[in-house]
Amino acid sequence: GRMKRFRRHGHDSQRDKLKQELYQFNKTVEHGFPHQPSALGFSPSLELLAIGTRSGAIKLYGAPGVEFMGLHDENAAVTQVHFLPHQVCCLATQTYCSMIILCYLYLLAIPSVTRVTAVLAHSSGELLLLGTEGGHVFVVEVPGFRELEENNISVEDVQSRIPEEYVGRRNLECVEALQENPLNPRQVLIGYSRGLMVLWDLDRRCAIQHFLGTQQLESVCWMEDGGNILSSHSDGSYCHWTVTGKDPQTEPEKQETPYGSFPCKAISKILQISTRQGPPFLIFSGGMPRASYGDRHCISVIHSKTHVALDFTSRIIDFFVIRDGERDPNALVVLVEEELVVVDLQTEGWPVIQTPYLVPLHCSAITCSHHVSSIPLKLWERIQAAGKLQNLHYSRKPWPINGGQNLAPDPPQRDLLLTGHEDGTVRFWDASGVCLYPMYKLSTAMVFHTDADPNDNMNQSTEGEWPPFRKVGCFDPYSDDPRLGIQKIHLCKYSGYLTVAGTAGQILILEINDEAAEQTVEATVVDLLQGQEGFRWKGQARLDLREDPVTFPSGFQPFALVQCQPPAVVTAIALHSEWKLVAFGTSHGFGVYDYQQKNNILVRCTLNPNDQVALEGPLSRVKSIKKSLRQSFRRIRRSRVSMRKHNPNNAAKLQEINARLEAETLHDMELAPVQRKIEARSADDSFTGLVRTLYFADTFLSDTHAGKNSKEIQLMHRAPVVGLVVLDGRGAPLPEPLEVAHDLARSPDMQGSHQLLVISEEQLKLFNLPKVSSKAKLKLTALDGSRVRRVGVAWFGSSRVEDYGESSLVVLTNQGELHVVSLPSIKLQVHYPCIRREDVSGIASCVFTKHGQGRSLAFIHFTESKTNLNVLYSRTLFDLSLRLLHRNLLHEMFMNMLPAAGDFKNIFKQSFGPKQIKKNNFMAEMIYAEYCKEKYYPKRKLFLQIDLYFTFICKTQTHRFPIITTVYKMIITFTSQQLNYVENL
Repeated sequence: GRMKRFRRHGHDSQRDKLKQELYQFNKTVEHGFPHQPSALGFSPSLELLAIGTRSGAIKLYGAPGVEFMGLHDENAAVTQVHFLPHQVCCLATQTYCSMIILCYLYLLAIPSVTRVTAVLAHSSGELLLLGTEGGHVFVVEVPGFRELEENNISVEDVQSRIPEEYVGRRNLECVEALQENPLNPRQVLIGYSRGLMVLWDLDRRCAIQHFLGTQQLESVCWMEDGGNILSSHSDGSYCHWTVTGKDPQTEPEKQETPYGSFPCKAISKILQISTRQGPPFLIFSGGMPRASYGDRHCISVIHSKTHVALDFTSRIIDFFVIRDGERDPNALVVLVEEELVVVDLQTEGWPVIQTPYLVPLHCSAITCSHHVSSIPLKLWERIQAAGKLQNLHYSRKPWPINGGQNLAPDPPQRDLLLTGHEDGTVRFWDASGVCLYPMYKLSTAMVFHTDADPNDNMNQSTEGEWPPFRKVGCFDPYSDDPRLGIQKIHLCKYSGYLTVAGTAGQILILEINDEAAEQTVEATVVDLLQGQEGFRWKGQARLDLREDPVTFPSGFQPFALVQCQPPAVVTAIALHSEWKLVAFGTSHGFGVYDYQQKNNILVRCTLNPNDQVALEGPLSRVKSIKKSLRQSFRRIRRSRVSMRKHNPNNAAKLQEINARLEAETLHDMELAPVQRKIEARSADDSFTGLVRTLYFADTFLSDTHAGKNSKEIQLMHRAPVVGLVVLDGRGAPLPEPLEVAHDLARSPDMQGSHQLLVISEEQLKLFNLPKVSSKAKLKLTALDGSRVRRVGVAWFGSSRVEDYGESSLVVLTNQGELHVVSLPSIKLQVHYPCIRREDVSGIASCVFTKHGQGRSLAFIHFTESKTNLNVLYSRTLFDLSLRLLHRNLLHEMFMNMLPAAGDFKNIFKQSFGPKQIKKNNFMAEMIYAEYCKEKYYPKRKLFLQIDLYFTFICKTQTHRFPIITTVYKMIITFTSQQLNYVENL
């Protein structure tokens, strides 16, 4: 025994060394569009674009593949970004009275005495002018960042030559703009929010001319002759001023309101760009009539007789114009809240230039994703060719931002990322390198009858319309029919078959075709209830299939449709292109469909008589979850009563654990939705019929070869099964369909005994086949509520020995931790903190591939490498958020807990007292109206108000509001259960 123990210790030390050669964890680049952009900058000399965000990040972009990122230590919003002339650095002002310099990814903080509202990086490269909210302008020397006090411009110096009747009792307010004269850099124009503009001489340190505007100033712009100025104002007008030397100038040369005499929104920025021949371009943002089009986000471009109002679907952050070497404007670059849009100003019609990066993956809400690595060249080229035909409306001009040089080697393989969206589209992205480039878009809406007009073109404008709107950009958060939403995707890269499943129980099988074709999609209806009596579907209706032939463009074209009845959300699919089979599952059962013969092979109902929630429709964002919560109350009561009857000792232990958990949570007064209680699972627990995973395998189920065989395994702990893997005689996972036929994998060992690995939320269990006898298990459940959420098999190569590698199981838990488990020994190797545990959607959407790659909607990115397991973070794109679910739960809790209308108002009186009841009366009346079923207030705002009210009460008024403690306990108990159900949908 001692000898064995000694040898085992030596083996463990060797294994630890091998682990270091096999596994490493590094955070790498980000894909997708930055979250909450707040500032935009551009360097014409360096051809670099900079974007600042509200979280303090600054991102630099040049030629495709050239990307840099810096992050401020404080979580402060970047309000402005400016490049110093001819230098690889940019400057950004923060809202917290500080300024940072980003230079070769180093951050330097410079304190300021007041909030900076305007910045001018002087063309000499030696000065920075900082305008402040108090009206002062500080002059700072660079690169030493020393304040030149003798050159500062104070409010008193500016006001000395202004008429007293103009100044009055009001001050000049903050500095709104700083612009240097294009012909004389020593002259700087200072614009104040009140409307005053001052032309200041830096050498003589005095004002040359004052321009007395009467409307609130938004922006200023020099004309290229250095003698004329444009200013835009809050009333939707812009003014033309001339530098004459006459001081002060009280009236502008010309004042215009582009969109009529009715009240208009502010023109937040204006530019006038001259051309070699012909009239100049006038470009400005805002200015729309407030009553009719106050909700539009527009940039107007006027050139000669052409006038277009570019209409965006999200708020405009900033814009600039790129000019070519011959001074003519080349492109208009617009940063909006959800995308970057570049408009070609040299091509007739001003088409949009397709962006090679910063493409919004969430152009429609992402509902699922699927990653495929090592795409064959032939399939790659066919997808590329189909995508090019969809991009004919884009400009043929090359990408105008080309700073830097991409030194990264060509990617070793071709990778695809497929994203399913709420509008029924599947988008194909080139995920081989740093840039996530759009390749092709598949729409499934044309198979069904919807309210959308197939001939509708968002870029078309109505002739004679005023203002002359034209829709631009691809971000479209709205869906014509939520039933079109894509829930599952599976692509076979060897055969070119694609399967997509939707929200209303539809499963489409598609095949790639290089030519457009007119065809009718054949539908097969599958009854998953199998004649079950006493069940009634109360959910959504299925989509109506088009009976007439439909012309499908080149690319993936549907040829078969399976419609599940009831039309519930498809929760799992599997495709075996060698056998021509598709397996699908919902909350009612599963089936197997032969898409070559176009008939059903197998249909099974998995419902349990107590599983009523699955029969009443899906839990979605548009449906109230009150009924679901009530059923949760009843199920928990039944399970607890059953538990006490059968195992009183176990019940006592669980009660003790739950009491300790409640005490700790209430003490901290912080909501922790991922920390769930340890509840005993009963046989009649909810959601037992929900199919979470499907798996095709060529293996053994019986010692005999005659007849059909099926076996059922019931795990004793009754945790949901989230993954299945079959290992061959060598302990290696079975290859993908057609992988061996293409000589890309070794044939599986069919002589030795196979093993079945069952991964549940709480443990991994290994069974011998064909006897299905238990062999080993690994428990992952922890008292802090850790549960397995996503699994995948990956190959990890050694960094020291080129030909050595191991297949391992990658596990992601609801705590955001990544575990790597060896196969077939199922022993834990390493674990890393991967995603914030509050990021429920990112964890729920993670997918893995066999090459050590994986992505999620929080965009975790595992890059194939012999040594590294790299992880990539970006914004959460999944439509479901914990915040929204939290609000729904709060709403339901309030509605269920409040006893009567009379007691409702008494609660508010007891909570706040007579002095504060008036202040909070609106909130009280609002919630009371919803309680009485008066639907005059939008629910979304209601949830937000309840959320804010609940947080305020928890922190300040707990001793006055006894009901909050009860509500809080209920949320702790049931939030995780509701989240688990929604995640599995």
